[in-house]
Amino acid sequence: MTTAREAAFRVQAPNSRPRSSTIIALDAKSEAVMRRVADGPWIGSRFLTLVAARPVSAGLQSLQVDVTLADEAGAHLDLAAAMAATDVVIMVVSAGEAAGAAAVIGNACHVRGIMTTGIILAEPGADPAVTLRDLRPYAAMLVVAQGEDYVPAMLQALRA
Repeated sequence: MTTAREAAFRVQAPNSRPRSSTIIALDAKSEAVMRRVADGPWIGSRFLTLVAARPVSAGLQSLQVDVTLADEAGAHLDLAAAMAATDVVIMVVSAGEAAGAAAVIGNACHVRGIMTTGIILAEPGADPAVTLRDLRPYAAMLVVAQGEDYVPAMLQALRA
């Protein structure tokens, strides 16, 4: 039991707005998993697929500075549009797949103050080492999931 004086300091309203989550599949296998998961009861979540990284030449080397993403309807958008009003970005990739686009996405999130999470979908016989190497520097939290049922559980934990 609290006193009336103590109760005056309680927040009397729910959160002002729900979290806005962007889930990005970085390869074809994770896209299939994401499509199955997208049918869930998600509030304020967008499910996108990596289409291509767009390089810019800088002298002799080419740097990836933007990516093209596709929404569930297949419409293309650039990374800046995908980041608008996003609170958390969750990158999903299959073990053994290169995740080079994670650098572009992770850096874009960093400069905007957006939390990043990476989910690597482990598969029998697939070595997640290359995927871990590509994703680790750009994900504040990184999980190697042993099954696709972990993906919706993780999205729920992140309030997607």
